[in-house]
This record gives sequence, C-alpha cells and structure tokens, in this order.
Amino acid sequence: MLEARSRIDTLADRLAAADDLTDPRWRDALHAVPRHLFVPDRAWQAPDPGRTPRLVDRAADPEEWWEAAYADAPVITQFDDGAGEPGSGRWTSSLSAPGIVLRFLELLGLRDHDRVLEIGTGTGWTAALLSHRLGAGNVTSVEIDPSVAARAAANLGAAGFGPRLVTGNGEAGHPPGAPYDKVHVTCGVTWIPQTWVEQVRPGGTIAFPWMPEWAGGHIARLTVTGDGRAIGSFHGGASYMMLRSQRGTPPPIAATDGGGRESATRIDPRTILGDSHGADLAITARLPDVMDAEHTTGDGRYALVLADTAGTSWARVEHRPGARDNLVVQAGPRNLWDEVADAYLRWVGLGSPDRSRFGMTAGPDGQRIWLDRPKNVIEPMTMPPS
Repeated sequence: MLEARSRIDTLADRLAAADDLTDPRWRDALHAVPRHLFVPDRAWQAPDPGRTPRLVDRAADPEEWWEAAYADAPVITQFDDGAGEPGSGRWTSSLSAPGIVLRFLELLGLRDHDRVLEIGTGTGWTAALLSHRLGAGNVTSVEIDPSVAARAAANLGAAGFGPRLVTGNGEAGHPPGAPYDKVHVTCGVTWIPQTWVEQVRPGGTIAFPWMPEWAGGHIARLTVTGDGRAIGSFHGGASYMMLRSQRGTPPPIAATDGGGRESATRIDPRTILGDSHGADLAITARLPDVMDAEHTTGDGRYALVLADTAGTSWARVEHRPGARDNLVVQAGPRNLWDEVADAYLRWVGLGSPDRSRFGMTAGPDGQRIWLDRPKNVIEPMTMPPS
C-alpha cells in the first residue's frame, strides 16, 4: 500500500490546490478508502469531457491502470446499461472524478452522526467515503441497476465497509430510513423529486447535479424548509449521467436540414452559448422545455440547434462569418429561436447577472429559478397548448 499512499497524497495535494479539498477530514477519508479498490481491472478512463475513453488494463499495463485510479478523471464502468459493447456507446455508470466527488461531499456540510441518503451507488466509492466519515450505519445508498449494485456491494465488502445498500429507483428515495439529514446525489436530475424533500429533516440539505434541458449542468445545494419546500443556490458547473427515469431525448439535429420558416438575426448564435452561466440559468428558467445542441455544418460553419422536449418545434441558427445577419430557420408551432433570444436579452437587460445570484426553490408545486431572493421568481413562459 506504500504506492497507494504516495499517489493519494499527490492527488489530495492537487485537489487542495484546486480548492476541491479544503477539509482535512476528507483527506483522511481518501487514505482510509483507497480509490483503486473501486476501479475494475479492466475499465475505461475518460480524461476529458467528450473524448473517447481509453482502455486501462491492470494486467497489460499496471502503471497506466494505477495512474487512472488516482487521476482526477472519471472511470467509465458501464455502457448502455450493461447491454452495450464495453468501450463504446452511452456511458451509464462510472467512478466519478475525485475533484467533483469532494466538492459535493464538502458541500453537504456533514456533522458527526448525520444520516445520509445517497442516490446512485455506482462503484460504491462515495458510499465508502461517507461510511468512513459518519459510520456505515448512518449511510443508505440506492442503486437502480442490479448488476451495478452487486459490484458495489462486492467492492464495499472488500474495502471493509457495510452501508445499507438498496436496489431500487433512487427517485423514490428510501422511506423506511427517513428522516435523513442529507441527500447526496451522484446522478444528474432535471427536476427534484418531492420524495427527497419529504425524506429530509427541516434544515437538512440536498446536494445534487442539476442538469436542465438547456446548456450545461450546475452543482446545486438546497436546504429543506418546514413547509415541504427546499431552497438554495448554485455552486459551479457539473456534468453527470442522468437519473435513468429522467433521461431526455437529444434535439433532432437531423430533422433540421430542410424546411421551416427562414428569417435573419443579428445575434451571433455563439453568444447564446457563451461563457456566462448566468445566461444559461436565465434561459432555462424561462424555457425549461427547450434543449440546445451545437452543430457544425459540412463546410465548418457553426450552428445552434434548438428543439422542445415535446418534439413539436425546432430551430436552427447558422453563424455566417463576415455577413451582416445570421440565418434562422424555425419549424413547428413555436418560434424557438425568438423565445431563446428574448430570454437571453432579458438577462442582458438585468445587467447580465452571473450564476452566483441565481437560486432554486423546489416543492409540491414544482421548481422555480429566482434571482437574488426567493420571492424574485423568473416565471417560465406560458407554453402553447399541445
């Protein structure tokens, strides 16, 4: 284990330098729960988002495998819910990158003896980290995939940890163990199940990757009130595999190649998906059912493709370098580009507030995004009848 200790120290120093690790108790947990114990002998490391994962094989190249085990990068452990060919297809389970794991765990604000509900066991590593910090009897972890759950149980047993493991749909939480002090979510959600709110004590927190239809994801933490709601704010960006019951459908890019109503816009479509996550939140607050995708045409030009989740409308906005205007094509009962451009310009008119000024309230009547204070809700647009 000497090699593991050295690698853990190097990783911890790197995470501390990036402000992902600030609490020395979590540094201790990294040593108590070595990450390599949760890495399969053959796995696929994803060094950068969007890049094809590379195979790491402990028998064929031990050094490469050890480097993957202690890199700040995810390790993909399942494709297409176990039905896909290993190494290809949609990523459906993984060992998350240590940096984002520690950010979420620190965001929970754990106290001694807190009881935690984890949604998404995965390999079991985060359940083990929580068990070391709180005691295994205070940790309940729910995993929907029986094969993933079985591997996690084996990993946890080999590492010496025994949290309560439940195989089932995490969207339902685990009512027999409620109330919990914290909910730790390891998969992306578009909307917060009310079951989670109901199973947390007033004053308890829910930390989760919020993955709306529009643009990128956000690290979110909500505090549960005494009236069935949870209120909180955003703490950076996140990209996670979705809770299976909330998986969406990507915009129908292929359907935007012909037809539709043509118009022009002076707005550069690259501006809409620029660097401001405040704009992301303002747009998704107004248009929670609109999805986006970047697309490059055959001649290398950039286009922004939009679609609604109902599949009734789409839009395509193509950047034309050097031209006065950019091409807009819209189809269906809604003019999606007009709606998105209006939401974006409203954000500009507010002074382009950044992500730190936005928050979320979730409750029995759904979830709303607000600016600066919970009463200042950004109302979604009224959707036309389907």
